[in-house]
Amino acid sequence: MSTLFYNLDSDTALAAHICRTLEAEAGTLEVRHFPDGESYLRIHDACKNRQCVIFCNLFQPDKKTLRLIFLADTLRELGASQVLLVTPYLAYMRQDKRFHEGECVSSKPFARLLSQAVDGLITIDPHLHRYHSLSEIYSIPTLVVQAAPLIADWIAKNIQNPVLIGPDSESEQWVSEVARLANAPFQILEKQRFGDYQVSVSIPELEPYKDHQPVLVDDIISSGRTMLETIAHLDHSGLSRTTAIGVHGIFAGSAYTQLSEKANVVTTDCIPHISNKIETGSALANAVRQLQLKG
Repeated sequence: MSTLFYNLDSDTALAAHICRTLEAEAGTLEVRHFPDGESYLRIHDACKNRQCVIFCNLFQPDKKTLRLIFLADTLRELGASQVLLVTPYLAYMRQDKRFHEGECVSSKPFARLLSQAVDGLITIDPHLHRYHSLSEIYSIPTLVVQAAPLIADWIAKNIQNPVLIGPDSESEQWVSEVARLANAPFQILEKQRFGDYQVSVSIPELEPYKDHQPVLVDDIISSGRTMLETIAHLDHSGLSRTTAIGVHGIFAGSAYTQLSEKANVVTTDCIPHISNKIETGSALANAVRQLQLKG
C-alpha cells in the first residue's frame, strides 16, 4: 500500500517533488478557519494501517505548528501505522541556552511537542550549536539531510577556481566538508556578535587566492549582517564578485536586497525564495525512505 503524503501550509513545488519521488499518494485535506479564528481540519483519505508523511516547513512556526499537531494527532487516531514529519527548516533550534534569567530555552519544549506528535522527523542542517545532535532534545528517530554535498555539487558545476569562506567557528565543520567535496581551499573567519543586527568579522588572509572566486557559505542568512560584513572585506581584497550561499534563506527585512547588490546570492530550496538554486527534494525523499525502513 502506497504512502500517503500531506502538504500542510508549505512550498507546493518542493512538496510535489518529494511526493513524486516517493511514488506516494497525495492526501486530501480540508482546512479552514471558524469565524472565531480556530482551525478546522478534515482528512479525506482512508489512512488506517498506512504510512503517512507530513510535509510542513516550520519556517515561521507559530503560524503552522498548531495545525501540524492537529493533523498528526488525527492521522494517528484514524489508524496510520507511521507518521513522519518532513520539515526542511526546523524551527526553535537557535535558543539552546538560557542567556538571561527567566528566558525560555524554547528548543526543548518545542522538541518535546513534536516528539509527542509524530513518529519520526527529517530536516536539513538544523542549527546545532550547543547540541551535538537532535537526539539530545528529540525522543523520536530523526534523520538530518546534509546540505554540504548539494552545495559542493552546485559549486563544482557553477564556480571556477573557488575559495570558500566560513564566517565563524560554528561554520568550520561543514564549510570544510563542502570544501573537501568541491576540492577547494577554505578559510574560517572569527565573528563577534553584539546584537541581532551588529556583528564584527575578522579580515581574511586572501593573498594566496588572488586568482580564485570567493564563495561565502553559511547555514542561515537572517539579518544578513554577517555576510555583508564579510563581503565588505572581500571587496577590499580585489577578488572577483562574491557568491554568497546559504542553506536556509530567511532574509529578514531588506537583507536580500542589500546582499544581492553586493554579491550573487544562492540558497537551497529549503525556504521558497527567488534565490533558490540548489534542489533538496531528492535528498529529502531518500531520507524518508530510510526512516520508513526503520519504522
